[in-house]
Amino acid sequence: MGNPPATENNDPAYATAQPNLASLSEVIQTHPDDPQAYNMRGAAFGEAGRSEPALADFNKALSLDANYAQAYANRGLIYRKTGRLDLALADYDKALSIDPSYGAAFLGRGMVHSAQNRGAQALADFNKAIALKPNSGEAYYSRGLLYQRQHQHPFAIDDFSTALGLTTQKTDVFVARALSYLAIGDNKSAAADLDQAVQGDPTNAKAWASRGLAYERLGDKEKAAGSYAKALNINDKYEPAKAGFTRVGGRAGQSYQTF
Repeated sequence: MGNPPATENNDPAYATAQPNLASLSEVIQTHPDDPQAYNMRGAAFGEAGRSEPALADFNKALSLDANYAQAYANRGLIYRKTGRLDLALADYDKALSIDPSYGAAFLGRGMVHSAQNRGAQALADFNKAIALKPNSGEAYYSRGLLYQRQHQHPFAIDDFSTALGLTTQKTDVFVARALSYLAIGDNKSAAADLDQAVQGDPTNAKAWASRGLAYERLGDKEKAAGSYAKALNINDKYEPAKAGFTRVGGRAGQSYQTF
């Protein structure tokens, strides 16, 4: 449903990570037995989307210090993002066996449990992550997504609202909260959230298509068609936008008011 992930070449994190990688490589040259240096460079590789060099650095860090909880959690993150969920779970378990108060590891393990449809375990981990780090917007957002998949939309909306007050990365949270508003029939609140989402990220096809649905349900076919058209300009194969554009009588080449 969402946009394709950014590649190394167009991800802003890739550009910003390059000076870090160079300086961290210099540190490793002068301190080749420092596990922290490998862990930090591995994190920089991961930020740049270079998963295999990141894994190599985390492996090296753990070969130098087998009780390095952060390196296990960081390696677990790479495994999770590359779909190797069983390996990720093992690393998060190991990190938590070393440091039982490691909130980030609870959050990561909760995401793995959620991806593997173990809702009860995921919820327990998200609750623990929030208890340990109550200012983690990502933890509230992740728990909100779990509640949303379980159709517990009032709980999801509460968590998304909390997340919005704790994070600067708001677009995905606005979209998620809007989808829960749509699910309970609060189309006006959904439209307001999606107005915010598309202004925050005008290249988000899912946000535009969801906005089209909200305005379609509110009876504003002009804004609905304009929103669906924006989504199709970003991704002309995006089925929710194509179907919505047809439903509201949209015509290719015609201009529509979006705000």
